[in-house]
This record gives sequence, C-alpha cells and structure tokens, in this order.
Amino acid sequence: MVTLDAGAAAFLIALGLGDRIVGTAAPEFKDDFSGAMRKKLDALPVLSDKVANKESVIAARPDLVTGISRYELGAFDGTPTEKQLKENGIAAMVACDTAEGLSTNIDATYRYITRLAEVFRVQAKGKALIVDMKREVTALTASARKGADAVPVLSLSAAPAGGTGINTSGGSSHANGVITLAGGRNVAASTLGDFATLSAEEATRSNPKVILAVTGFSRQSGRQLIDAIKSSPLLADTDAVKDGRVVAIPQSILLSPSVLGVRAVRTVAEAVEDAS
Repeated sequence: MVTLDAGAAAFLIALGLGDRIVGTAAPEFKDDFSGAMRKKLDALPVLSDKVANKESVIAARPDLVTGISRYELGAFDGTPTEKQLKENGIAAMVACDTAEGLSTNIDATYRYITRLAEVFRVQAKGKALIVDMKREVTALTASARKGADAVPVLSLSAAPAGGTGINTSGGSSHANGVITLAGGRNVAASTLGDFATLSAEEATRSNPKVILAVTGFSRQSGRQLIDAIKSSPLLADTDAVKDGRVVAIPQSILLSPSVLGVRAVRTVAEAVEDAS
C-alpha cells in the first residue's frame, strides 16, 4: 500500500497493517503523534515531502492507495486521480467521501476504519479500535451542550485581512462534526459544504466564544497563528478574542478523520467548557 499522508498510515499501523506500507506522502501529518506510533511512522519510506506525486505513487507499484481526504486524489497539482490509478491496476480508497447534509459527528472515521479492516480481513481489530475511540468520545461529550445552548465556535486557518472574506469550515465538514460533538456550534454551519466564507460583519454578529486556530496550512506555529488572530481588528469585538480563548489545533486531526480524533474532540470540548 501507499498512503497519501501519514495520517492514513497511522490507521493502518493501528490495525496491525504497517508492514504492508511501501511508502507515504505528506509525512508532516506524523508530527501530531508521539511514542511507539511516531517511531513506526518515522520508519516509513517517504515518497513525497508534500502532497503525493502521481509518478512516485505509480512507480511504487502498490495494490492500494489510501488517504484521509478525497482532495488528495487529483485535487492538487501533480496528485494522481482515481482514474489514473485504475489505469495502472491500482485501487484507491479515501476516508472522506462527498459529504451530504450537516455533519454532527466523526462517524467518517469509524467508516474508514471499518472499510480498511474489511479489505484486509482484520475486522476484529477494526471493531476494537472503534469501540475504544467511541468510549473515549462518549466520556468526553456526555455533558456536551446541544442546539441553542451550544457555544459558538469559529475555525480559522489564517488571521482574516481587511477587504476579504473570512474563510472557515462549513456545515458538512469534518470540523463541524468535531465541534458539534464537543458541545460547540459552528458559526458557519448553515453553509453546507467543507468550506464557507463569512463577512467581517457576520463573524462579529455571530460572536464566537471560541476560535480554533487551525495549524498546518502555513509555516506559522500555533502560537504565531493565535497571536495573529488575536491581533486582527476584524475579530477584536468577539468574546473569543476579548477573553483570550483562541486555541490551536492541527488541521490533520480537525479537518479529516484521524486516529487522534479523540484528541480533536477533547481540545474543542475543553475550550467550549471553559467558555460556558
């Protein structure tokens, strides 16, 4: 197998399938891991330091290519499309299929684990991994606020600049599911889709009490991104900025399924609880 990112590799390793991996792209996704899992991820051959390169993926001659996002198949320059892989006798499987409707959970993670486990006939390991994750999520969200009582949350991968819209996660995104589970209410949830754009007026009017500083899209550290968001005049009147409740979270665990999905829910739940 070739994994389109180290996050997908972590799923395979968690299922006892690490020895099947002949290479990975996007190795920076491993930065969120530590301990034994990090050592195993560090040992994998790297096909590309960034997004997967079509030529290198095909040259590795895998039976299966898998990743945590559908955007990794042809959406970025140079990445392989599912058709190109099929023409070379390579199957493809990604975690996030096209979302429909409002996302309110991280079930895409469990579906991905189930599909991988079925393909490689390790269903028992897949079920055990899902049970463990669900148990931890349930413990974290047992008292989570719902509906109108939920805490308004805004996710940002960059500090907004004057004259442009504020780019954030839409209602069909994996991030929306994490936020909802954690007792938050994504202020852009009414815009169905992975992405949404708010005006400065809309952002102020929605008055988020928590802002998630989503790292991994630039060279800014979490601290630098938090400081940039707090310094933005477009967000100065929000409770999140006034109360200093801007929290860094990696895009690799918030925006897509991850073995560290529980950590994503915990990070948001703790911020939401602090704002309640």
